Amino acid sequence: MLKRAIQGFFLGFVILVFALGLIGGFLFIVTGGDIVNMARTAFIGLSIAGRQDELNAPYGTNDEVTRFEIPIGTSPVAIAEALVQSNIIGDAELFVDYARVEGLDTQFEAGIYFLSQTQTIPEIALMLTDSSKSFILFRTLEGSRIEEVADLINGNNLFSFTGEEFLALVDEGAPIPTDFAEWAGIPAGASLEGFMFPDTYQLPPAITAVELRDMLLETFRERVGDRLRDDALLDGYTIHQMVSLASIIEREAVHADEHPMISSVYRNRLDIDMLLQADPTVQYGIQGQRGRWWPSITRADYRGIDSPYNTYLYDGLPPGPIASPSLSAIRAAVYPAESSYYYFRAKCDRSNYHSFATTYDEHQQNGC
Repeated sequence: MLKRAIQGFFLGFVILVFALGLIGGFLFIVTGGDIVNMARTAFIGLSIAGRQDELNAPYGTNDEVTRFEIPIGTSPVAIAEALVQSNIIGDAELFVDYARVEGLDTQFEAGIYFLSQTQTIPEIALMLTDSSKSFILFRTLEGSRIEEVADLINGNNLFSFTGEEFLALVDEGAPIPTDFAEWAGIPAGASLEGFMFPDTYQLPPAITAVELRDMLLETFRERVGDRLRDDALLDGYTIHQMVSLASIIEREAVHADEHPMISSVYRNRLDIDMLLQADPTVQYGIQGQRGRWWPSITRADYRGIDSPYNTYLYDGLPPGPIASPSLSAIRAAVYPAESSYYYFRAKCDRSNYHSFATTYDEHQQNGC
């Protein structure tokens, strides 16, 4: 009886050891030989299970996006500490623990990200595993000066450069890519005013000021195309000259369907060497000295603003564009409507449309 009991105990012990061996082997394979690490991760998982409210609550209410960069080789702990220093999260240890339990700590990817404190730790941790989804949304507006584009850059904290650094690349005297200058007929020493093509751009987060300039120029050339440039040349104008006219049309018109007719007025004036007398050129000549880039002007300004851009004082087209026109305005400059008009003024119905006239007397009669 005792012998049978001993045999049974021994058999049970062998089975237990065998089972433990199987379990241990399985765990060894699953954990890659790091059973202790798995046990620690499981313990951390239990500890954060009761902190779901903290995990799913954003750190703050400020939804301003912050540029956050992970250099190559940065550890999860260093990432968490940097997030705290950037005021994006409040608990570095909780971030590290969550990332470890979810297996994200080994997937963090070096790169640039755009984060805010209104995101939760799980949302941020997941984002930091794929930098390819990060981009800067940038919109340049029709009728904007290059200084206004620089202001947009300064107002967007996602860029790694300032508006002033960008302006230094596009203002008068800055080197212009030779092929673009030749294609557009831009005179030596001129600025790139007018060629910051207005559009919505999704920019790579690491973009430089030079790369942004080149992207805007490339977009301009692609959208305008060689056909439009060649037709302008056949008519005796460079694209630079047509963009100068288009920029005036853009600033004068509220409705794009008026672009061709407004263009016809200016083209008719150019044909007879008549002063263009365009108010936006007077505004441009003030150069922001009244606290706005496009200030209200008085009748005295027509003669009082002594600028080569002032088309009340100087005949022909201004030395260059005064703003970045839309493609519609550029096409209208090259392909104006056929008309006998030499004058236009705003209608009295506040529709922002214009009345057109052939003679000055007719023009006067269109007044309110």
